[in-house]
Amino acid sequence: MKLQALIGDLRWRVQLLDADIQDEEKRTGIFDISNNAYPILARNLRTRRDNLLATITMLESRLAETDMAA
Repeated sequence: MKLQALIGDLRWRVQLLDADIQDEEKRTGIFDISNNAYPILARNLRTRRDNLLATITMLESRLAETDMAA
């Protein structure tokens, strides 16, 4: 249960980061990540979001292993 709650919390944080990325892109008018002028804040938020998504994937696989063993 704790693992599922953690995954849910991390998913919520990913949604917040996605919203922040979109806000920053709208504010600057630059949406193409390959553009050199792409905002640094949006780049950092994307990196953080991607790390959280990787963590979620790892936790979900651990949860699946635990469910199989039970």
